[in-house]
Amino acid sequence: MEETKVLLDDSMFEKLDDSEKNTEFIAMESKTYLQDAWRCFKKNKLALGGLVFLSIMILLAIFVPMVSPYTYDAQDLDLRNALPSASHLLGTDKLGRDILVRLMFGARISLAVGFVAAFLNLIIGVVYGGISGFVGGKVDMVMMRIIDCIYSIPSMLYVILIMMVFGSNIGSVLLGICVSSWIGMARQVRTQVQTLKQQEFALAAYVIGAGKLRILFKHLIINCMGPIIVSTTLMVPEAIFTESFLAFIGIGISLPQASWGTLASEARSVIQSYPLQIVWPVLAICLTVLSLNFIGDGVGEALDPKNR
Repeated sequence: MEETKVLLDDSMFEKLDDSEKNTEFIAMESKTYLQDAWRCFKKNKLALGGLVFLSIMILLAIFVPMVSPYTYDAQDLDLRNALPSASHLLGTDKLGRDILVRLMFGARISLAVGFVAAFLNLIIGVVYGGISGFVGGKVDMVMMRIIDCIYSIPSMLYVILIMMVFGSNIGSVLLGICVSSWIGMARQVRTQVQTLKQQEFALAAYVIGAGKLRILFKHLIINCMGPIIVSTTLMVPEAIFTESFLAFIGIGISLPQASWGTLASEARSVIQSYPLQIVWPVLAICLTVLSLNFIGDGVGEALDPKNR
């Protein structure tokens, strides 16, 4: 059977317009890792609501004490235990101090303690756990035994001893919180690094002559950032709650400075006569901790590759 040859010429084809050239071309907008994570984060309404609430709380904590005619320690004994009014939106306490100003001033301290403590725990835990997991051997064993010794002593005992030595101030509270709270981060990073250092990309970096510090921080730690960021976001509410608890039992920052814990502690003495005074700091603690937990869950879902 003979093959039929077809001769092609220009008359058999029709030239497309420029508008029709890319009709079958499907393109996806290029996005960075953070842009993709933000897109996933916005889908979580609870996490987005928590972020909005936290942002509003931070702005109020910054500007309310600045624009208010009252200060956090100004007393007016003629207006003791006043109910909410136009001049005092949340009322006054037993010494006539404006509760709204003290609540927002307390937000400065509580939020600052939470974020700074989480940041310090992040740095210490990542460095300590990364070195322990990367070096391994006897170094890893010694470093883990040190962690076991630190963890065997109740964290409250550390706080009490530090307060006795350095006094009741923000620095002492931060030091007391950070003494042992970085241990969980260190153990998590150690486990991640021990797993990742056996992967092909880490071995390839070693073969081409990359230094140990570069392999650890540029190749291993960077691939652990998802769980690390999630753990860090959950450290913030834990630190806020710890500081509030310490202030509530009387071993937090010294008066007349205000934190949410000290406000709740002061309102405890008049809880039967003026129960509304303890509602405001407790509500602030609960809503802030809840919003931070929502944000932590949202960040975890956004950084999870399975949700891409």
